[in-house]
Amino acid sequence: MVSGDGGFVQAYNAQVVVDDESQVIVAQAVTNQPPDVEHAVPMLDQFADNCGQAPDKVSMDAGYFSDANVLGVLAMRVEPYIATGRTKHGAVLPAKRRALQSAMLVKDWMRARLESEEGAAIYRRRKAIVEPVFGQIKHARGFRTFGLRGLRKVRGEFSLVATAHDLRKLYRRRSEPRTPS
Repeated sequence: MVSGDGGFVQAYNAQVVVDDESQVIVAQAVTNQPPDVEHAVPMLDQFADNCGQAPDKVSMDAGYFSDANVLGVLAMRVEPYIATGRTKHGAVLPAKRRALQSAMLVKDWMRARLESEEGAAIYRRRKAIVEPVFGQIKHARGFRTFGLRGLRKVRGEFSLVATAHDLRKLYRRRSEPRTPS
């Protein structure tokens, strides 16, 4: 991968799909390619294979946005909420109400979805679903660098890290007191 000074560094790009209620990783992958955009549909395919069906909705950051990804997600009968660009933390997008027109570009359509009340609420939840998982893995569990080298070995190592994360989440969920309904 390209480093900040224009050189190259041996690095890996971890991808996860996380359940919104339990923060369990339901699909994961590691690649040595920096862009996320090529992983959107394959990660949802892995989710569907692992869970028996595709999710109802999906939110992804701007690194995953492309017309092909929006159309690919829609073809899976999944509602996409994919950021079309980066905004500063805490910045409020202007409230634009636009009618969906058949001539509207995919990016404009997605931007309008994200600017709607429902879309903004769904996308905002992303910060509480997937971002904490990476924080827990990196900071709470201390996993900041891969100990192995080579893509095949790194994929195995990350699979083990993701499994450990999931086991911890499932154990904690199981040991929580249940309220009678």
